[in-house]
Amino acid sequence: MRDTTTSQMHRNGDVVLGDDWVAPNSTVAEEMQVKRARRGVFSLKGSPLTRKIITFNLIALIILVSGILYLNSSRDSLVAQRAEALVSEVRLISDVFQARLPGGGPVNLVTGDGIDVAETLEALHLRQGVELFVFDTAGSLVGQVQGTETVDVEGAQSGSTVITDGLAAIWGFVSAPLAGGTAGPERDIQQQLTDHLPEVLSGSTKVVTLTDQTGGKVFSASTPIQSGAQLAGALALVSPSGEIDALVRAERERVLQMFVVALLVSIGLSLVLASTIANPLSDLAEAAELGRDRNARNSTPGRIRIPDLTARPDEIGRLSRALRGMVSALYNRIDGNEQFAADVAHEIKNPLASLQSAVGTLRMVKRDDQRTRLLDVIEHDVRRLDRLVSDISNASRLDAELVKEEQDNFDLLTMLGNLNQYLGEDARTKGIDYIADLPAEPITIHGLEARLAQVFVNLITNAISFCEDGDAIRVWARKRQNRVLIVVEDTGPGIPEQALSKIFKRFYSQRPEEHFGNNSGLGLAISKQIVEAHGGVIWAENIRPTEADITSEPLGARFVVGLPV
Repeated sequence: MRDTTTSQMHRNGDVVLGDDWVAPNSTVAEEMQVKRARRGVFSLKGSPLTRKIITFNLIALIILVSGILYLNSSRDSLVAQRAEALVSEVRLISDVFQARLPGGGPVNLVTGDGIDVAETLEALHLRQGVELFVFDTAGSLVGQVQGTETVDVEGAQSGSTVITDGLAAIWGFVSAPLAGGTAGPERDIQQQLTDHLPEVLSGSTKVVTLTDQTGGKVFSASTPIQSGAQLAGALALVSPSGEIDALVRAERERVLQMFVVALLVSIGLSLVLASTIANPLSDLAEAAELGRDRNARNSTPGRIRIPDLTARPDEIGRLSRALRGMVSALYNRIDGNEQFAADVAHEIKNPLASLQSAVGTLRMVKRDDQRTRLLDVIEHDVRRLDRLVSDISNASRLDAELVKEEQDNFDLLTMLGNLNQYLGEDARTKGIDYIADLPAEPITIHGLEARLAQVFVNLITNAISFCEDGDAIRVWARKRQNRVLIVVEDTGPGIPEQALSKIFKRFYSQRPEEHFGNNSGLGLAISKQIVEAHGGVIWAENIRPTEADITSEPLGARFVVGLPV
């Protein structure tokens, strides 16, 4: 019967559920729960990734707000608005003065000829903080008044600016050592206005920035007073001290308040985001580390179980799937090696037991013919051991060699043609008809040509070994869409039904008695391993005269290899 191998999965007491498994005790699960509880949902201390996510989000938000505050044009727009309002206001006051001047007559603001300046100033209702200066044509101050009316001007109510004042105090404390020397004495508002009077008295309205006695910035709008075609004097309206700064502080306070809200929201969202990233990654890492303690000396009982996060449609789901696949493949390899070692020990014991028996009997026999027969048995068992050790060595190296060897494109039909020419001659010398039925068009596949040739050599030589004089072997191939099927058929005795499920297991061999010990039972197992490494499939079946009667005697055996093109 065909060569095969035995590959049994065992889990050392674990229950196998598909690709997953359940530990015989809850030690691993309990340890994972303890680690999760100790770590917490939002862990900053034990999660560098969480700290990085929060830090990077805050840095981006801080840079954004800083840029808004630095590039904010609210101060310039407020200055322009207040300047326009101040110009309109001073022109309106100028119109009031002009309305009180006598038409066409000379006007002297100093002596009050033609207009009572004090009375006119008292009749004005200026808003609180605004200061009005009246100058004559010689630049002398004629009158001065400060507004006392409380007027609800849009934007004037700045409200509390706790954040802005706090930041200003901190900045003042930090920048104090770097500040320069004290500035010189400031000139009063009247002196500064006098410097710009010549331009105003020339007939133009002028807006200038002045410095008050506290060092704050104020704005002044100056305009001439006309009496018909004659110039009677000039008016200068000065904005309240610190008005613009207060409005700017209020604007910045609103921005900073929104920044604080955005800061809290960003921290919260960062923690939620980190919990969806860092916690699963921590679970994956801790699950992989549970096999050893921190000192890497003691092993935790039970197998490593990677959390199943494959349902997540992101990179963590891919990582979980990859780790679970790697762990499953590792345990499969470990289990396979353990089973392989057990099978090897079992297979080697048989010829060793036969050798031991033959050697022990050889010491007692006296007849030469019996000694000769025992020596033949010993020689046969030695050859069997040599063949078995060689096949075991090749099988144990196969996985590593399949990974290391470079795959390449090659013509499958050319390779099969060479095998048919060589093995066909061997079959014909034994009286076996050898039929090759290959397509005319080449079929190119990607893989290891030498390894696949090893598969077909094994299948064809197997067929030859089971055929007798007058039997036939047929090797044919057909391409089906993205796959190619290669079939090796013979008219030998076929495969017993009970052996069809075992034929590809390691060390399984059921041959005629005259062939006992000539095969290790690894040939078909190695062939199956090579085919599956190429993404293909291989199976065996009997050729029957009719598929309707499965109890009918087989007409031969058929091995089918399917490979991707």
